[in-house]
Amino acid sequence: MTGYDDYLAGEPVIITVALTGGVHGREANPNLPETPAEVAAAAADAEAAGASVAHLHARKPNGERSFATERFQELTEAVREATDLVVQHSTGGTGAPLEARRQPLRTDPAPEMASLDMGPLNRYRHLTSENPRAMVDDLYDEMAARGIKPELEAFNDGHVNEVHGLLDRKDLDEPYHTTLIFGGGTLTPAKPRNLLNAVRNLPEGATFNTLGFGPHQLPFATLGTILGGHVRVGLEDNVYYERGELAVSNAQLVERVASVARTLGREPATPDEARDILNL
Repeated sequence: MTGYDDYLAGEPVIITVALTGGVHGREANPNLPETPAEVAAAAADAEAAGASVAHLHARKPNGERSFATERFQELTEAVREATDLVVQHSTGGTGAPLEARRQPLRTDPAPEMASLDMGPLNRYRHLTSENPRAMVDDLYDEMAARGIKPELEAFNDGHVNEVHGLLDRKDLDEPYHTTLIFGGGTLTPAKPRNLLNAVRNLPEGATFNTLGFGPHQLPFATLGTILGGHVRVGLEDNVYYERGELAVSNAQLVERVASVARTLGREPATPDEARDILNL
């Protein structure tokens, strides 16, 4: 499993950039990209700054989130034309039915990776993402059939249990790439000791991504780098650069964690290095 020895060995760190998300829009930060052309340009800047994976959400022309295969197709083609980044589609969906959640998996070609939420969570005042095991299994089966590597998203410690349960039910290939997510609500509280515990509880053969929402993005990316993990940053998860100062771009957030990683002795992985590490 990924660990402190990987940090000491100076193994490359994979920086995933979550460029736009599907919940907030430009009302939260006017620099957030929404159209395929805007997202592709932001992805190219993020790649130049050190990102190797692009976590993608599609949006409708009015800026609202879209699950439609056609919207993901247009978005993916724009990002692939502009970058060499590993393409990772989101299948997360607050309240969306299974058939909608399948749509991002059906582009041609298929994405190299796709997110897979590991269980239920509350989002904001009126939003719940249920993610029952049957839905998780159905999404996983379609990913496996299309050669898509799942990125296992664990929003709390119970979801780490669900990672073990998925491994019992399904035949996943190593490494089991898990994103450990920290923040408010039903997420794991953003305390450093909780990241240490979560890493300890991962199965052998796992790699992990560290994701802290809002003000936790930079400290948790730093902790994850020291623990030998990988990191996710971007305007989907955090619209600020510093307290009271909006980020000017996704690339700005990527550049900062790339600098931290280099200072700590780990170079940002290139997209091809990320493909080797993740066995894509």
